[in-house]
Amino acid sequence: MTTTQTTDREQAEDQAFREQCRRQMARPLEARMKYGWCRVDRPVLDTPGTRIFSSTKIYREWCADNLPAYLGFQPAPAE
Repeated sequence: MTTTQTTDREQAEDQAFREQCRRQMARPLEARMKYGWCRVDRPVLDTPGTRIFSSTKIYREWCADNLPAYLGFQPAPAE
């Protein structure tokens, strides 16, 4: 693929995204609020109960041990 083709495709995708945004902004606010949220079950976090940690280090260790990686609470890889 040439640079021109890539640029044309990127411009077309950018234009399509902008048109989609304009369509969504034309919706009434109530509809945008109703459909603008993605509900995700967060195991462990959504279970009742209060968790209090004496330090951020202990909290981060708890997250690494108890939460699934897809929630994004895992420690960052060492560089």
